[in-house]
Amino acid sequence: MSTFKVVVSNIQQITPLIKQFSFIREDGASLPPFSGGSHVVVAMNINGRLHRNPYSLMGSPQAPDTYHIAVRLQEHSRGGSAYLHHEVKVGSQLEITYPNNLFALDKRARKHLLVAGGIGITPFMSQIEDLIRTKANYELHYAYRSQDHAAFTSALKEKCDERVHVYVESERQTIDLKSLLSKQPLGTHVYVCGPNAMVVALIETARSLGWPENHIHSEQFLAPPSGEPFKVKLAKSNIEVHVPAEMSMLEAIEAAGVDAPYSCRGGACGRCELEVIRTDGVLVHQDHYLSEADKAAGKKIMPCVSRAKCHSLEINL
Repeated sequence: MSTFKVVVSNIQQITPLIKQFSFIREDGASLPPFSGGSHVVVAMNINGRLHRNPYSLMGSPQAPDTYHIAVRLQEHSRGGSAYLHHEVKVGSQLEITYPNNLFALDKRARKHLLVAGGIGITPFMSQIEDLIRTKANYELHYAYRSQDHAAFTSALKEKCDERVHVYVESERQTIDLKSLLSKQPLGTHVYVCGPNAMVVALIETARSLGWPENHIHSEQFLAPPSGEPFKVKLAKSNIEVHVPAEMSMLEAIEAAGVDAPYSCRGGACGRCELEVIRTDGVLVHQDHYLSEADKAAGKKIMPCVSRAKCHSLEINL
């Protein structure tokens, strides 16, 4: 994907575990426009290895002079969140992709129901700006673990007033998804971003209540899991790549100098989908994109988050 260089213009400690980073273009030009729900991929050279992580853009899409992202320090960070929290300072230079939107608001909706969990609040920060600007009907339901995880709550309450509802897990407050989804008017679209359990529960509840599939929207960027090392043969490139235990297949392919397609790098968009020619083991699917039938067929794989439990895998790249 095309990239450009940015400079970190500001860093704010939002909670003990969350920092907000602001970027401006290194060349002083205007930043590319984006819409609510967009993300960028940030490239970071960490000890000689290139890491690329997706982050949702926050702030107003109508003010593209500065980009804002929020990053939670992960307990078992593969490097990206720890690097941003501990190494990146104001004035640091980074490289990012142009914005891409896999979580856009459906402008046909009569009402927008936003459901966020933890750091999953980030894509809604820009969506809310769009909703306020267009005077759309919406409400936000935001759940987080404790007050130490309450990112942007004060700003959201000030901006959204009675449209925002918060739930604090440590105070035994939870979202009653069945009740919430049951009372929505016809024409409502629901959007969810947060932990996997929340995303799955909301989608399953909406489906059980008869919500149209195209009225249910979700986003969740997955971190590539570690696993057993294996070898990947690239049929078109005619090379063999070793995939270490701690590196994703996509990262290993890129490290070998092969330009592989990608967009979200989190198993959501399908852009990096590759054809599996053969394997002497089994595929370990981790993405949210392929259907269960596709996964069972074993002919496709998303190398950004999925891998194989095998000695050798051959793909059409």
